[in-house]
Amino acid sequence: MASFLASRALLPGGWASDVLIEVDAAGAISAVTPGHRGPTGTARRLPGHVVPGVPNLHSHAFQRAMAGGAERRSPAGQDSFWTWRETMYRFVGRFSPEDAEAVAAQLYAEMLEHGFTSVAEFHYLHHQPDGRPHADRAEMAKRHVAAARQAGIGMTMLPSLYRHGGIFGKPPHEGQRRFLNDVDGFSAIVEGVREAVAGDAQFAVGLAPHSLRAVTPEMLHAVAGFQGPIHIHAAEQPKEVEECLAATGLRPVRWLLENMPLDARWVLIHATHLDDAEVMALAATGAVAGLCPTTEASLGDGIFRLPDYLRASGRFGIGTDSHVGTAPAFELRQLETSQRLRDHARAVATAEQNPHPGRTLLEAALHGGAQASGRELGAIAPGLRADLVELDETHPLLLGREGDALLDAWVFSGQSNPVRSVVCGGKVVVEGGRHVKSMAILDAFTQAMRRLMA
Repeated sequence: MASFLASRALLPGGWASDVLIEVDAAGAISAVTPGHRGPTGTARRLPGHVVPGVPNLHSHAFQRAMAGGAERRSPAGQDSFWTWRETMYRFVGRFSPEDAEAVAAQLYAEMLEHGFTSVAEFHYLHHQPDGRPHADRAEMAKRHVAAARQAGIGMTMLPSLYRHGGIFGKPPHEGQRRFLNDVDGFSAIVEGVREAVAGDAQFAVGLAPHSLRAVTPEMLHAVAGFQGPIHIHAAEQPKEVEECLAATGLRPVRWLLENMPLDARWVLIHATHLDDAEVMALAATGAVAGLCPTTEASLGDGIFRLPDYLRASGRFGIGTDSHVGTAPAFELRQLETSQRLRDHARAVATAEQNPHPGRTLLEAALHGGAQASGRELGAIAPGLRADLVELDETHPLLLGREGDALLDAWVFSGQSNPVRSVVCGGKVVVEGGRHVKSMAILDAFTQAMRRLMA
């Protein structure tokens, strides 16, 4: 049992003062008492503004090691997502299981320090460098589970089904050999992960058919009945849309809408290039659009149609994908400001009932991210995970702000980090802005990076 007393906390009904948050032995919130005036016992005081921990709905952890290392102009000078992908293929061949675990732990510690308290790990780095499976097919996935446990972050592990190199059934690229499985090999990985996290409330398991470029319709139908989160990349790049049109006569999201049982289990990662009908139809399914704004900007993907999607009551969450950014505030900022650049407008993600874009974006990301994770989280309420982020109101970014105005300052002001403490599953994992195991995690990461860069 643990308890926390928040001076100010964002509850489902709005901001409240002197909020006692009680946590059970499994890490779930058992009671929330606003306006608490009685004894606090051993409750830990959180003197700042406390918000729910933010779910990160899309991560390829190994790419943290190459963030910032794929920026150099190519000799041809026509750089794009597709040339970046070639660099990624060359880099990915270097990873050992130990390297993968060390890099993931560093990433997850950084996420926690910035306010992400759960991660959906879209995991496709399955095999040895030559493409042969490890003796335990789930070895690499289990390394990410171990990294999450070391860092103390919640996780939805999403083993990725990846078999082909283009729509539908084209031969894979040589650089993809570590990713490839048939349905039986993939199922063995899923079962290995299930066993590794069984009974642990900090974990859930979903499936990730990689994309229409990587699986066939038959493979998609084989996994579509899964009763849990199903994540898939969709319509990230114009070239992907063109190839899908040429192969099927339909755009990628339209193909999914007409051929898959899209519902609240599904998460369409990126969904950048949608036409008017796809915007409306995707929103109506109850599926989540998984937006990764800093990565989408870095790779030149394009800009998601947020205003149209919100008008259609569409659900979205945020992820960090390639980890050129690891902070929820920066993802939300990039999401909003990209709309401003395109539309020559300001305060795009707002409504009359809530004129503050910081809170509007945060609450949408909390709800969509919780749905995408398949875990009970996303708010400070009984029955949900005790994932709390304390913002330091004395930090220079936030001085003089409170409530929704403070959230606007967090998202839209400066580059420093005003997160003071983080609680994940009822356990304190960040104190004074630093992860409680930061030194040990950094030491292993440093050794891994020296090997990878040698």
